[in-house]
Amino acid sequence: MLSGRRLSLLRCVASRRPLAEEAVPAVAGPALFPMGSRAADGAGPERPSEDGTPEAPGEESRRLTRQKLFTMLAAASINFSSMICYSILGPFFPAEAEKKGANNTVVGLIFGCFALVNFLSSLILGNYLTKIGAKFMFVAGLFVSGCVTILFGMLDKVPSGPVFIGLCVLVRVMDAIGFAAAMTASFSILAKAFPNNIATVLGSLEIFTGLGLVLGPPLGGFLYQSFGYEVPFVTLGCVVLVLVPVNMCLLPKYDSIPSKESFWKLFLLPKVLLLCCTIFSLSACLGFLDPTMSLFILNKFKLPAGYVGLVFLGLALSYSLSSPLLGLLSDKMPHLRKWLLVSGGLITALCFFLLGPAPVLHIESQLWMFVLVLVLLGFSLGMSAIPVFPEILQYAYENGFEEGLSLLGLVSGLVNAVWSLGAFIGPTLGGFLNEKLGFEWASAIQGGWALLSGLATGIFYIAESTRKSSSSSLQNPPSDNEERTHLLGSET
Repeated sequence: MLSGRRLSLLRCVASRRPLAEEAVPAVAGPALFPMGSRAADGAGPERPSEDGTPEAPGEESRRLTRQKLFTMLAAASINFSSMICYSILGPFFPAEAEKKGANNTVVGLIFGCFALVNFLSSLILGNYLTKIGAKFMFVAGLFVSGCVTILFGMLDKVPSGPVFIGLCVLVRVMDAIGFAAAMTASFSILAKAFPNNIATVLGSLEIFTGLGLVLGPPLGGFLYQSFGYEVPFVTLGCVVLVLVPVNMCLLPKYDSIPSKESFWKLFLLPKVLLLCCTIFSLSACLGFLDPTMSLFILNKFKLPAGYVGLVFLGLALSYSLSSPLLGLLSDKMPHLRKWLLVSGGLITALCFFLLGPAPVLHIESQLWMFVLVLVLLGFSLGMSAIPVFPEILQYAYENGFEEGLSLLGLVSGLVNAVWSLGAFIGPTLGGFLNEKLGFEWASAIQGGWALLSGLATGIFYIAESTRKSSSSSLQNPPSDNEERTHLLGSET
């Protein structure tokens, strides 16, 4: 059973040259991604395309080849299946767990252990991506997730009490390992297949993420009410298992030479450490909403339980629909990435202050304003999440990391690990604050994560820009006209 987060929200640096790809005939027709690449600038003979016309050396990197199309289909399948398997739990599993003797704290532990194991697994699997193989890791993770999804549907037959709780935790741990393997491999493969357009591609694939989140609760609730506890998990688990042989055939194989670089060397780079704080703040803020927002909607606005899911659509749809546009903007204008990060963090903080709203604002909470804030929140999350991966990758290149699948595995594992850590801390701390202080104050405090990361990122980029400007002015010698004017002045 896959679950998610993410964000996943990622793209490679447009200024970098494309990574090596397997030679696959290009699909005839106009270029899908018209952005230039360094490969196009290099010397080399023209290559004929499928229709026999000459093709420039860099043209293939801009075309949607069969290899790239199959890669996109594989990534779309895991985005959709992971989110739909994750979102079906909410409507009925907590109530079923209570029948089996699990209190609210234990239910929170069952959900939270997934993020904690995902954090550890992502670090390990990202480091060994090239040794295991990206395609094998992707397919194996998908297979494990499908199997444990089916097993999760059988847990209602086990005895109540410690046995049920222990098996739930064990299945969730296995699910986390499978999810970490599939997502780490997916991010790395996409970054290698689309080195110049990864933001556009991953932003577009977030549509499938949102689709899974939107369809999961109603589909899970319908299957549960109609057929019982087992059918939702068995059905979706079988669908995931069917995707395993499909992806074995569709997904191209990517090989790479293992690198000696380590997570710690990457993580301790100042800019990478700061961007990890941004990832953590976003994940913690989203994780806070899972155990708290539905209860607030029911108590504050007195909505029927069936309408609560419709309120959640504001966040899911705005994120899914804005991600492709933000990815395209980031690819075409890479210099805007840093400002997307900063403004996205600040807007996210503002949204959490208004979600309650915070008592210090003295604003009465209304349903229309709550939905509007969720829509804005989905957009701001995309602004912050999309630029993170390429910014980390670019900084790694600047600090001497070798370009290749090994580095992509390190970056993907690091991003997934930090996201999972936030997904564990967010609901844990958020649930405690919600119980002690109420949703209004708790959401405002959670918004502090995004505020601090946004301000810190803004200060860092301003300092970096100032340092680069001063360094370039010192390195550039005076022009000939300036020297001639200086000499004439000294002679007179």
